[in-house]
Amino acid sequence: MLDKRQGARLANLWDDAKAAAMSEPERLLYRSNLLGSDKRITNYGGGNTSAKVMEKDPLTGETVEVLWVKGSGGDVGTIKMDGFATLYMDKLRALKGIYRGVEFEDEMVGYLPHCTFNLNPRAASIDTPLHAYVPKAHVDHMHPDAIIAIAASQNSKDLTRKIFGDEIGWLPWKRPGYELGLWLGKFCLENPKARGVVLESHGLFTWGDTAKEAYETTIEIINRAIAWFEAENTVPAFGGAIKPILEAAERTAVAKRLMPVIRGLISADENKVGHFDDGQAVLDFVTSRDFGALAALGTSCPDHFLRTKIRPLVIDFDPTAPDIERTLAGLPEAIAAYRADYAAYYGRCKRADSPAMRDPNAVVYLVPGVGMMTFAKDKATARISGEFYVNAINVMRGASGVSTYVGLPEQEAFDIEYWLLEEAKLQRMPKPKSLAGRVALVTGGAGGIGKATADRLMQEGACVVLADIDQGALEAAEGQLAARHGKDFVRAVNMNVTSEAAVESGFGDALLAFGGLDILVSNAGLASSAAIEDTTLSLWNKNIDILATGYFLVSREAFRIFRAQKAGGNVVFVASKNGLAASPGAAAYCTAKAAEIHLARCLALEGASAQIRVNVVNPDAVLRGSKIWTGEWKEQRAAAYNMDVDALEAHYRERSMLKRSVFPEDIAEAIFFLASDMSAKSTGNIINVDAGNAQSFTR
Repeated sequence: MLDKRQGARLANLWDDAKAAAMSEPERLLYRSNLLGSDKRITNYGGGNTSAKVMEKDPLTGETVEVLWVKGSGGDVGTIKMDGFATLYMDKLRALKGIYRGVEFEDEMVGYLPHCTFNLNPRAASIDTPLHAYVPKAHVDHMHPDAIIAIAASQNSKDLTRKIFGDEIGWLPWKRPGYELGLWLGKFCLENPKARGVVLESHGLFTWGDTAKEAYETTIEIINRAIAWFEAENTVPAFGGAIKPILEAAERTAVAKRLMPVIRGLISADENKVGHFDDGQAVLDFVTSRDFGALAALGTSCPDHFLRTKIRPLVIDFDPTAPDIERTLAGLPEAIAAYRADYAAYYGRCKRADSPAMRDPNAVVYLVPGVGMMTFAKDKATARISGEFYVNAINVMRGASGVSTYVGLPEQEAFDIEYWLLEEAKLQRMPKPKSLAGRVALVTGGAGGIGKATADRLMQEGACVVLADIDQGALEAAEGQLAARHGKDFVRAVNMNVTSEAAVESGFGDALLAFGGLDILVSNAGLASSAAIEDTTLSLWNKNIDILATGYFLVSREAFRIFRAQKAGGNVVFVASKNGLAASPGAAAYCTAKAAEIHLARCLALEGASAQIRVNVVNPDAVLRGSKIWTGEWKEQRAAAYNMDVDALEAHYRERSMLKRSVFPEDIAEAIFFLASDMSAKSTGNIINVDAGNAQSFTR
């Protein structure tokens, strides 16, 4: 049977009342978003939708036919109106007159901008001719698992006819492009009663005279495929299970050990971020009899392949007798072998004008009994790559249950991966941000400095784990940063830095979320004020526990990860002016901060040989947004200076040499400098961000 997720029928979500008030382009958007809302219909970035609409030409005033079609690189589930390209249909039809044949089909993409309607800046995708030449007003091109399972079967043509009769046609494999658009148009003219077509190893095209008809046809055809597999595919998935599935805690424990080591081995040329998936579909696959043989065949659908590479890397791990140390020891050789195999594939398949070989590392890593890890340049890409491979698993499950699964032929796969049009698309991608692919953990992440630091690092492309003991503030900070930078870039863990177990657990969660760690910002803090004779042992211990022991515990855990990755690392301590310049009535706080600074110096010495840098930022009087400057501490400092609490900020400003207030963003900027490659040759240093205080000048 197909994955249980596939077993349930797709719901018809069309709302006539809602659609009635829409324009035709708005109904196209509505239909697109409905289709893209379910991964069983198409995955992120996959598929296309279109509508042919009569509009007024802004130049001539005449009514003309315009093709609205999803633009290049868009996602139907999240697309907005500006995500559609618009082109004159008469000009698209005129392109047939200048087409020089299949050997020259790529040059037709260069003509698409000449067909643009109303100066629309959205670039048209390569699938535009496939929509233009279908003589129906509304066209959907989707990549449903259930349909691709048919398309990737050895006898896909026969299966298509058996399931759908004459309603749905079949076309042999052809790389997307202008020629395939002509094939589709010809098929429609020769089969006027057909409601769609299955493209071998690719996906599904369906159409209708109205937006609603096209949508409902798409849903109906996919549901019929799901129902057919449900009835016909009764054999055990992938030949049945032959290995056990480890318990959830064991699976995550293995993943936490493997991911940073893999990440270190594959990040020499480009920093990678990881994603872990131990869902049932993955577990069924990696414990099955046919797992190895099917994984070696690679994926079939071009969209799957482009996201997951020629094939995954199967990690040598035996869940019947787990030996993680043996597996870890074998990773360098396994990854090197994969790279060599990829280079050989490139050498066999390259053409005279092929682009240079790209990153030869695997994207997908499969671990028997444990799950799947995916690595890419950022979290979103790693997660989406995993989602695509789950789709590929579902396809293999369906196809191998009723027929023989067929992967994309090697040369065809190469020609898509190294397609000059795909290369041009990659070259148009914006330059990566300075911290792209880096992972940071920020303790005290829900406070003023912590949140400002996370925001600054995320602005530069880093993924950030917020660690804090205040659950309410932590959730609020995570929500704010996710809204600003995207959910893929931030995670929150509740962490008491004075607890060895909590620190180990929190860093483990970070590894599971992003695959490794590059930056630790140790910022958890408190403040206390009391004359020495009034300083209780509990107050003294609290300062030492958080500001000395806590910094030791998180640094030790970070060092362990950095050494496992063997790719260097970066630690930034947020200390205080008081670590260098004593203050009256704060002996516990000042002593703990001094210990923190000296710990950083020790760690800088220990980490240098492994390219682990350790530096310190010393703030002073950062009141705005600070959790430690609320309640008693603020009142205590005001009392120490014999002034009203509202006068404190002005007092600290005037006390400074520069007569300026210090804000969380100022501290974050210094942390960013020390965490970035701008300070690549600095370790053991202290940056004071205190608006100037002669007492705290370093000596």
